[in-house]
Amino acid sequence: MLVEEPIHKAYLNKLVGEEGVRIVENIPADEITDEHLAELTGINLNTVRRTLYLLYEHRLAIYRRKRDPDSGWLTYLWQLCPGNFDKALESEAKRLVRKLDERLVYERDNIFYACTEGCARFVFDEASEANFTCPFCQSPLEYMENSKVVETIEKQIKELSSCV
Repeated sequence: MLVEEPIHKAYLNKLVGEEGVRIVENIPADEITDEHLAELTGINLNTVRRTLYLLYEHRLAIYRRKRDPDSGWLTYLWQLCPGNFDKALESEAKRLVRKLDERLVYERDNIFYACTEGCARFVFDEASEANFTCPFCQSPLEYMENSKVVETIEKQIKELSSCV
């Protein structure tokens, strides 16, 4: 199955990396073993298995076990669940909105000071305890206006919420 939707490809890349995307692109519509998939892609079997289990955990793949009657070995036959991609993206968007909501509260509830050398940013209490001197480089800490950060987070929340 070739991943054609750019948003699906981006989500997969974040989830399983570039090699994982290559693996997904080589999974046929019907079942395939992890060993055969490793042969097809030339990717290490452990990487293929790790990718398949990640896809399984996110409900983007399923497997069926088949026992060899002669050897007793179990074979895992894997298949993608392309219908679950949109559900997975929606779930990821909701998770991101929750995280952004938390960050927005933090940004609104605090006053920030930043190192003039760019080392770090501190909340008022931390800056005060350090006598408004950077604990890393001893440069002064200056008040940092964070309204642009708040605006950006609000914009991201609005964009993601429209997708959910």
